[in-house]
Amino acid sequence: MAIEIPFDTEESCTVITEFISNYVNNAGAKGVVVGLSGGIDSAVVALLCKKALGNEKVHCLFLPETTTPERDKEDYEILVKKFELNSKVKDISHLVKEVEKSSVISPDERTLANIKARLRMILLFEYANMTRSLVCGTSNKSELLIGYFTKYGDGGADIQPIGDLYKTQVLKLAHYLEIPEEIISKPPTAGLWFGQTDEKEIGISYNILDQILYGLELKLPLSKIAESIPTTMENVRKIKNLRIKTQHKRRTPLIPKIGIRTVGLDWRSPVQEG
Repeated sequence: MAIEIPFDTEESCTVITEFISNYVNNAGAKGVVVGLSGGIDSAVVALLCKKALGNEKVHCLFLPETTTPERDKEDYEILVKKFELNSKVKDISHLVKEVEKSSVISPDERTLANIKARLRMILLFEYANMTRSLVCGTSNKSELLIGYFTKYGDGGADIQPIGDLYKTQVLKLAHYLEIPEEIISKPPTAGLWFGQTDEKEIGISYNILDQILYGLELKLPLSKIAESIPTTMENVRKIKNLRIKTQHKRRTPLIPKIGIRTVGLDWRSPVQEG
């Protein structure tokens, strides 16, 4: 027994590529910049951008540092070679060391991990500025809903094309896009410290996580979610609480309401036209 998450790969591919194309064109941008990691999410985003805009308008950057797994470096090379992606490599180890050395308080492992993500964001936006492009984020719905990303780091982007796809749906889309199996099957990791993996850090598999999140999306009773998967009530409550506690990471900074319409609250602008 499980909670089935419906998904149409072909339709999703069409919706996302049209979204990318429309948004970039309406913004008057010349293309997009994608930060490749050697992992599944960035691979899927890069290929969707290529489908939407053509190869010449997609600029990929790989920004490794000392804790980047060798496997990710190898998989990056495999991806770029197979799909002939336009990509550049820049090691950021020296930048990480410099910020660590210059910090007011010496950062611990987790804080240093956030610094790495934010340094990458700076370089992606610098490249985007210089090429008159938009930064295309690679976060999926599972990560966004539980706050498993760095605020103003990998969460800092102009658009998030796979932001409404759970991780298990991203995997299905990866098969549809014919991404190499070695990239699809390896344990997901941000590579922010040695031995780090997503599922070990979250404390739950993406398969269970996505079912819990989808149950919460449907507003099912917590006991019903736990029974249907099945999993423990402790896991369901943990994920629900993560979603609540991390909502600040999914919003623009809150503004106290004084005027008739307030930015980020009730002053809405169209996301895209066409």
